[in-house]
Amino acid sequence: MVGEFEYLLLTAAARLGDGAYGAAMRQEIEDAIGRRCSIGALYTTLDRLQAKGFIKTWMGEPTPQRGGRPKRMVRITAKGIEAAGEFYAAVTRVSRGVSWEVNRVGGQP
Repeated sequence: MVGEFEYLLLTAAARLGDGAYGAAMRQEIEDAIGRRCSIGALYTTLDRLQAKGFIKTWMGEPTPQRGGRPKRMVRITAKGIEAAGEFYAAVTRVSRGVSWEVNRVGGQP
């Protein structure tokens, strides 16, 4: 099973499709979770996801906006789609019937 951050990266790659690369994925995750995403953690996790066969990466064409440096492009694999789906299904199952609203009774959550 994938971990939470791995799931976020797989989801970002799936959402971005052909436009998935490190910086775009980082922005997608930061927008979703409302906090900063370490670029080091992102690339370390991309390496781990690639080693597991959940993504494929390659170097794209150099761009003037990046000072002539290429982007590391990302594509989720069928194995990655399956792993993300299993994670999502597990979270959905375990969350059934749970309310995350805080109800205060007698001063206790």
